[in-house]
Amino acid sequence: MAKRRKKVFKKPEPQFNINRDIKASRIRLVGDNMDAVSEVAGKTITPDIYPTSQVLNWARDLDLDLVEINPKAEPSICKITDYKKYLYEKKKKEKSIKANTAKTVIKEIRFGPNTDEHDFNFKLKHAMKFLGEGSKVKAYVFFRGRTIVFKDRGELLLLRLLKELEDYGAAEELPKLEGRRMIVIISPKKKKKKN
Repeated sequence: MAKRRKKVFKKPEPQFNINRDIKASRIRLVGDNMDAVSEVAGKTITPDIYPTSQVLNWARDLDLDLVEINPKAEPSICKITDYKKYLYEKKKKEKSIKANTAKTVIKEIRFGPNTDEHDFNFKLKHAMKFLGEGSKVKAYVFFRGRTIVFKDRGELLLLRLLKELEDYGAAEELPKLEGRRMIVIISPKKKKKKN
């Protein structure tokens, strides 16, 4: 009978050096709780360079942590704060930045070099709708087999599409051939904000 191995969970290493893990002998103290630090120190404390041991004593007296924010700076930059609260605030800030970044959606529209008028108009309406929603449109002409000899037809088709869509969006660059596809990417025009 085989022995079962116990799973060993390693404690994650801290993202920042805190308290006694800070190796620098002198640090630059910054932060928004300088008034509380001044009360403990008995004098006015401003963002400046201080001996690490002295700042550690102030942090201990406030029941807070000394967190090394930027160890690469000379001297390293530290802040007196509650470490868990600091991590929470940092995570919350990163999450809000990520949520506010615009996610670009790319919709694809495929043509053949011999696309007829009805199909072209049908796909044109879809492209207008996608650009109106704020999505990018990747339009391409796919050349199957011997149709590769009709490269000029494909380019004319895409240029016509760009002309029809000029009120809705603009091409990032002119149509180019990549393998058996001639591709153009169309970005939506920015909508003007109403006052």
